[in-house]
Amino acid sequence: MTSPQPIPDHDTLTPRQAGERAAAVLDEIRTAVVGKTEPLALVMLGILAGGHVLIEDLPGLGKTLLARSFATALGLDFRRIQFTPDLLPSDVTGAPFYDQRTADMVFRPGPVFTQLLLADEINRTPPKTQAALLEAMAESQVSIDGSTRSLPKPFVVVATANPIEYEGTYTLPEAQLDRFLLRVRMGYLTASEEAGMLRARVDRAAPEAVLRTLSGPDEVLAMRAAVERVEVDDDLLEYVVALVRATRAHPHIQVGASPRGGLALVQLARARAVLDLRDYVTPEDVKSVAVPALAHRVTLKPELWVRQIDSDDTMREIVQSVHAPQTMPRTPIAS
Repeated sequence: MTSPQPIPDHDTLTPRQAGERAAAVLDEIRTAVVGKTEPLALVMLGILAGGHVLIEDLPGLGKTLLARSFATALGLDFRRIQFTPDLLPSDVTGAPFYDQRTADMVFRPGPVFTQLLLADEINRTPPKTQAALLEAMAESQVSIDGSTRSLPKPFVVVATANPIEYEGTYTLPEAQLDRFLLRVRMGYLTASEEAGMLRARVDRAAPEAVLRTLSGPDEVLAMRAAVERVEVDDDLLEYVVALVRATRAHPHIQVGASPRGGLALVQLARARAVLDLRDYVTPEDVKSVAVPALAHRVTLKPELWVRQIDSDDTMREIVQSVHAPQTMPRTPIAS
């Protein structure tokens, strides 16, 4: 697929054009990240919808490579923070320091001042340092010593996390989990995909594939603006509300999804429509993103750990049980 052409105004993309550009970026990233079609699409949906992404899985499954690949293909400034038990909040946000030459206190920005931040193994650091990202994720700004500093646009956090039962991890606070638009699980490759990955590594004679930059910050903002032009019928909004409310009434769930979960579900469904080159949302769009959008926002009853029931399974059950509206297909939008 050819590279997208630059655009003069970030408000001029149609949903179809945004979808075509996003597809080109995904095609490029798939040359480096093998066999992860659905996780890659979900991360792209999170970026299109203007949110942050939590990638939770075992080490060694390509989480860090995925984040770097998105930064390269989208043309975004990239920083990485390796979260460790001794990491301090100022190591994330930055801090003022005394400049001996001028005898003034000067602010030294931390790695959070970037466009795509990889928060690697975010649950290996204590909650105090995890919380240093809360304001940045919620408001795209950092407040230090009475001054508020805006972060670059776009600002995206892609955080990786090991499963909470993995040694040396801290549970992410519910307030921070709720700031992630969606949670993605990578999973192991199939045998054929793993063999293909090994063959690709041998053939290129280099540790990683070299990706082209196909986009830029202005175009990412343009794609997000196109998502806002996607229509959502009232019956689909009622369906989203029904799904969210079902999480609060399910017998396995102790704390259900907040209203922020409904907002996330709507935006992700609109982004899914854009990726499918449509300017309207269907029930299938909502269903396809319900688990990644809501499963990390619910708290299961403690006794379910023993029965090995997780929030993803419970959310799938809710999606199957809540009646979806019937919508008539519309005429495809023009190119």
